[in-house]
Amino acid sequence: MDNIIAISFIYLIGIAVLLAFNEINYRRLKIRGEITRKFAHFSATLATVPFPYIFPSHWYVLILAFLFFLVLAITQYSRKLKSIHDIRRKSMGSYLLPLSIYLTFLISCLLENKLLFILPMLILAICDPMAAILGINIKKYNGRIKLGKRKFNKTWLGTTAFFITSLIIAMLALWLHRDIFDFKTYWLGLLVATAGTLGELISWRGSDNLSIPMAVILVLVSFL
Repeated sequence: MDNIIAISFIYLIGIAVLLAFNEINYRRLKIRGEITRKFAHFSATLATVPFPYIFPSHWYVLILAFLFFLVLAITQYSRKLKSIHDIRRKSMGSYLLPLSIYLTFLISCLLENKLLFILPMLILAICDPMAAILGINIKKYNGRIKLGKRKFNKTWLGTTAFFITSLIIAMLALWLHRDIFDFKTYWLGLLVATAGTLGELISWRGSDNLSIPMAVILVLVSFL
């Protein structure tokens, strides 16, 4: 019990240091808010991957997620922490991230399967920022995706990068989880990557922070 509380405080301190480091880079190096925001997203989400091996109950994660949400709300209201909030587009992604982390952890606890948390968080931490950065910064031959009459707010390069990286991560994670690399590992990894990519493609105003993990979980629960 004492060790878990101590680890929780370490995570809180780590998040505070990350946000401070991010803010310093934003102000001194004049890095765009979109970049510093994605760096914070990558670091904070990746840091949660060991949660299933640390916290025996979802209540610890709920408290951490709530505190994180509170910090984001206060800093946006007070117009602080511009390294997170200084973006031109309207987005609720920063608020959905702690909610997504908690819901994903809760589902993995209820179903007693650590992979249901680890794999969605890995994809959310790595693939989503990579797709966003490539989509934003590379303009040549990188138009928005259009299917029929509908034009999505996603680019071909960003979506392709998301799919490829999520496919690699999914197959590696499934291989380690199942301790065998067979045809099921391949097609299940393909389904996970496809679901995650679709969750990212149809998202709106940062809702991919929630739609991506939920889409991945749906596939894993259905076919694993």
